[in-house]
Amino acid sequence: MAVQQTRKSRSRRDMRRAHDRVALPCVSVDPETAESHLRHHITASGFYRGVQVVKGKGPVADEETVTAGA
Repeated sequence: MAVQQTRKSRSRRDMRRAHDRVALPCVSVDPETAESHLRHHITASGFYRGVQVVKGKGPVADEETVTAGA
């Protein structure tokens, strides 16, 4: 059975746990719609890096994209 050699102090225990915190997600703002989204993901309205790549469900919809699908 494994037995620790010496007891770890509170300081050493806390230093080990210093990197175990939960990180906040990285959020970007689309330059075209000013909509926030996760990095490397498209926005709710279908934009990625200022270009509409998917016809989205979001509040922003151009007349060209709406009429082009019909």
